[in-house]
Amino acid sequence: MSQEEFLAQVAQCLELAGIPFMVAGSHGSSYHGQPRATNDVDLIIDPTAEQLDQFLALLGDGYYVSTEAAREALRRRSLFNIIDFAEGWKADLIVRKDRPFSVEEFRRRQMANFQGRPMPVASAEDVILSKLEWDKLTPSERQLQDALNVAVVQWPRLDQAYLRKWAPSLGVAEKLEELFRKAGEVRGDAV
Repeated sequence: MSQEEFLAQVAQCLELAGIPFMVAGSHGSSYHGQPRATNDVDLIIDPTAEQLDQFLALLGDGYYVSTEAAREALRRRSLFNIIDFAEGWKADLIVRKDRPFSVEEFRRRQMANFQGRPMPVASAEDVILSKLEWDKLTPSERQLQDALNVAVVQWPRLDQAYLRKWAPSLGVAEKLEELFRKAGEVRGDAV
């Protein structure tokens, strides 16, 4: 099974359990920017306790998942992961935070085509903001490069006002302006 097939199976279980979700992280930045290999799949989820239990039951024996960790992630609005026993694919399931940005980010998710299957994905702007925020928490050149790639590819369609609205509350306003400058250099545009 490929990573894309793994993602499709996890998405199907989320849908059957009635859990709203969206693809984020590196799959989100690959969709909006430049594709790259990644070791895991990041999914933002917004389940009820009952939906989460139903999802865990639907996964079956082919996956490792800690029921306790999943329930704790729901309580703390943090994350848990599942691992496919056969291939070792991993998915981080991140419970949507209650903060205003996360609510808006989730509301703005868009339908995209992943391997011929429609699936909700974070918007280009929200991928950029999330990548910049992750870099602030855990500095990584990969996060910054992903954000830059999305900005360069999506530049003509990018909602810069939206980005500038949310960047200060996430503590990434300076990083965003630097990203705009670099994107302009790559594109040969004045920003």
